[in-house]
Amino acid sequence: MFLKTVDETEATGRIAELYTAQKAQSGFVMSATRCWTARPDLLPIYQEFADKIRTGFSLSPRDWRLITFVAAKQVPSTYCSHVYGKQLLADLGSKEAVMAVRRNFASARLSERDVEMLRYAETIASDASRVTAKDIERLRAVGFTDVQICDIALCAAFRCFVARFFDAVGAGPEPAFIDADADFRKAMTVGRAI
Repeated sequence: MFLKTVDETEATGRIAELYTAQKAQSGFVMSATRCWTARPDLLPIYQEFADKIRTGFSLSPRDWRLITFVAAKQVPSTYCSHVYGKQLLADLGSKEAVMAVRRNFASARLSERDVEMLRYAETIASDASRVTAKDIERLRAVGFTDVQICDIALCAAFRCFVARFFDAVGAGPEPAFIDADADFRKAMTVGRAI
């Protein structure tokens, strides 16, 4: 981390509660959480906002992970790519399947629905000004509702915001997210080297 943040041993109040909850869930406090405490007033606000986006998300957790993973490549965010690449292993069944999505989701044996969803997310993450009404019509044609389309956009845009912030303050992937397989690790490293 490039900035001074609140250490676990120094945490009090709501920050201590959030650290304790994350440690109970993951076994450690992520850099992605700690980095917000360079401005201690922001972690509770960020956590509440992130929780509301995720709990109200109208698509599946798998969809959230796929959208985030594709957006992370565009940012580019090595941190988010490693975290979500690891999480997608259970969804997609193998490292090769995850790496296929990383290389080119359009040819990774995903459904037409998934490909349209990811094409939209990729456009948002690379240059949202290129989104047109035709992109939205393609999403509707494969069954997405307007609420779901809104959630795809929100998920991709949210990832761009947080991933850029993480890189800007020096947050990076924890050892738990860095795979021992050198090829997989290299494929997940899309931005800053680890």
